[in-house]
Amino acid sequence: MMPLHRLKTALNTPWQRTLYIMFFAQLLTAVGFSSIFPFLPLYIHELGSSTGTSLELLSGLVYSGQAFTMMLTAPLWGALADRYGRKLMVERAMFGGTVILLLMAFCRSAEDLVILRAIQGLITGTVAAANALVAAMAPREHSGYAMGLLQVGQGAGVALGPMVGGVIADSYGYSAAFYVTSLLLLLGGLLVLFGVKEPFDPRAKAKGRPSVLGGWREILASPGVPVNYSLGFLSSLARNMLLPILPLFIPLVLASTQSVNTFTGLVVGVSSGTTTLSSIYFGRLGDRIGHRKVLVTSLIAGGLLYIPQIWVNAAWQILILQAVIGVALGGVIPSYSALLARYTRPGLEGAVYGLDNAIGSGARALAPMLGSAVAVWLGLRPAFAITAVVLVLAGLAGSALLPQREMPPAPASERTALKPARTPGEPTALHQRAR
Repeated sequence: MMPLHRLKTALNTPWQRTLYIMFFAQLLTAVGFSSIFPFLPLYIHELGSSTGTSLELLSGLVYSGQAFTMMLTAPLWGALADRYGRKLMVERAMFGGTVILLLMAFCRSAEDLVILRAIQGLITGTVAAANALVAAMAPREHSGYAMGLLQVGQGAGVALGPMVGGVIADSYGYSAAFYVTSLLLLLGGLLVLFGVKEPFDPRAKAKGRPSVLGGWREILASPGVPVNYSLGFLSSLARNMLLPILPLFIPLVLASTQSVNTFTGLVVGVSSGTTTLSSIYFGRLGDRIGHRKVLVTSLIAGGLLYIPQIWVNAAWQILILQAVIGVALGGVIPSYSALLARYTRPGLEGAVYGLDNAIGSGARALAPMLGSAVAVWLGLRPAFAITAVVLVLAGLAGSALLPQREMPPAPASERTALKPARTPGEPTALHQRAR
């Protein structure tokens, strides 16, 4: 537990205060968004189709449509964040999500829900907005810790949200779950609105700022960035491929089919929980020994741990293996996000994480379809082997292609030019872009 005097000092330091506020805001929004996931297909069937479209097709579109539209708009929102402020983009995502999720409670058909989910993808994107805000304010030498703490908030929310949403839907109906989700997003937005003070002056930032396309070109031309984006895509693709596989595979190894849903939720929750707990440790470790090492090791270790799942024949075996895999993959997201911050120059955080969100959304849209195709063509067990191969190859590619050296600290004079005057207790070292 942090001593009271250290906590007070941290809260008086702008970047740390922003980080802790964004942690709680991230937690609230993650609980809100993930709480509706378990019953969206059931809600589709309850609403029914007004056009005679297959409900199975609409159930797929309700997920992939949101990911696809987010892929299209995320880079634009990121570029606007660099021009008008990252805090403004966080508020846009949270307050916009508040309205859209509330409207979902009043859908009259499955088509209405699919359309609103597509609009949700267009205007939300809280994770990328939060990453950009924290990356812009946190010193680069503490980027791993900052991104790790944000991942803890995100992971804890994703683990808790489905249980909250399921209980509310069973007790009070689907509409009530959307009311609660909307309220959580509203609370997160208000927390950011009144709690975060972003030192952002659009007029000062305008001097020497590249155009939107120029910013994207600069980011993609930065050493290590294209490779890092590729690793993020492969990692997200591999992890999300198993989403349609696990619910079908678990009954094969579970003694009682009556507890399939409960055990499936337990497996997903345990994996998410161990990922959440380990991410902050690996974020700090990356700050000390280098995020490249942590990212490469986590990808390879996670891939190797998927291999034994090809031969599991008992439920407890897959539960333990998924928990251990969660620990290994806890080093991927904070290290990957921290490397993006370190490979790019200050002032482009919005565009950097906007492109990252678009790439991740593309992987999320593609992965379930790819996983289902593998299950149909090859069977359920080979899906674990393909996931393992993708992660191991991603780790080996990172080892061979990522820049060996992360950027050294910049002089204090450069730090002063890039950031406002520091408060007592705030570190002064800032890492330059890798050359």
